[in-house]
Amino acid sequence: MLGGVLEDVRVNDRLTIPAAELSWRFSRSSGPGGQGVNTTDSRVELSWDLAGSPLLPPALRERALSRLEPRLVQGVLTVVASEHRSQLRNREAAAARLGGIVAAAVAAPPRLRRATRPTKGSVERRIASKKRRGETKKNRRSFPGD
Repeated sequence: MLGGVLEDVRVNDRLTIPAAELSWRFSRSSGPGGQGVNTTDSRVELSWDLAGSPLLPPALRERALSRLEPRLVQGVLTVVASEHRSQLRNREAAAARLGGIVAAAVAAPPRLRRATRPTKGSVERRIASKKRRGETKKNRRSFPGD
């Protein structure tokens, strides 16, 4: 995916964030890495200016901004990856994470549920079941005259 060059991030079939709009930062990770963890910058921060990007149409941008509002800092979305030992794998993880977050944010809202009434048969089955359960419990009771 990232053969040494920072590439575009694919969000979905129709949307890809160009590499020019992405900002990468690398730092030392506190995660796995043994002795090398102190010398390699394997932690990755990937940022994308969602509010300032011309990539999204206005309707999608507004939807994404409202859905991602708690995650944004001045309109910029940032993801961090430090779970892998190598910077390359962390770059791939950060790119995949950013793509997933943006895809979920721009996805169409789910269709509203249309309220329906239960069928007559389902109501009758439910009540018959309740009566059977009540009879079972009634038959378990011990009566004082026994």
